[in-house]
Amino acid sequence: MDRHRHRPRAFALLLTAFGLAFFVTLGLWQVDRAAQKERLFAAFAGADALAPVTLEAARQLPDRSRFPRVVARGRYDQEHSYVLVDQTHDGQVGSVAYAIFEPIDGSPPLLVNRGFVASKDRGAESNVPPPHVGEEELSGLYAPPPGSGLHLGGNPLPRQKIWPKQSIYLDVAEITADAGRNLDRNVLLLDPKEGSGFVREWRPNVFPPERHRAYAFTWFTLAAVVVVVFVIMHWRKDPST
Repeated sequence: MDRHRHRPRAFALLLTAFGLAFFVTLGLWQVDRAAQKERLFAAFAGADALAPVTLEAARQLPDRSRFPRVVARGRYDQEHSYVLVDQTHDGQVGSVAYAIFEPIDGSPPLLVNRGFVASKDRGAESNVPPPHVGEEELSGLYAPPPGSGLHLGGNPLPRQKIWPKQSIYLDVAEITADAGRNLDRNVLLLDPKEGSGFVREWRPNVFPPERHRAYAFTWFTLAAVVVVVFVIMHWRKDPST
């Protein structure tokens, strides 16, 4: 039998064009996301080499892709503190402690990520040291909070009566409402300090660029499959010969 080209119908052409455009667009989007994540990781990696700036100066930076090191003087809010439970770091289970810091200049308070504290077993409470009492100077990265993902059941914080309040995710808006404070949209990731009792190894809490490249490869492969199927369907053996 010979192979003959069969004229594709308009519907087949439209369906193929749509599928090809759809998968290629998704692939290019993932390539762009990989490039964004590379810039994000580079910003975190290069932050330690930058000279620290004041918190006020960091808040005025127009480039949101930068994560400057800042210094801020003030006091911790001793009434409101929060702990993210059931967290992991390098295979260890534990908690991440957050506290509200009030700059001495009267500017808006912000959440401070004090670091990770390991617990003995999953479900066991970590021994989280309380925030420092009195005025002090903090230094760290001024960065966006980690994504909270999808969570159901509403804000769990108002139902708790014991401090520090616990959650399994961080939502600045929910903490703002719970504490009754107009908090900064970013958080301060404290610099490592020997003897603090906390692990402070900051890295973006997002998919790495490699994951996005893998997704892009999948979408481009599906685009190629669309073309191959179209060719096979319209260049096939003619049973009449």
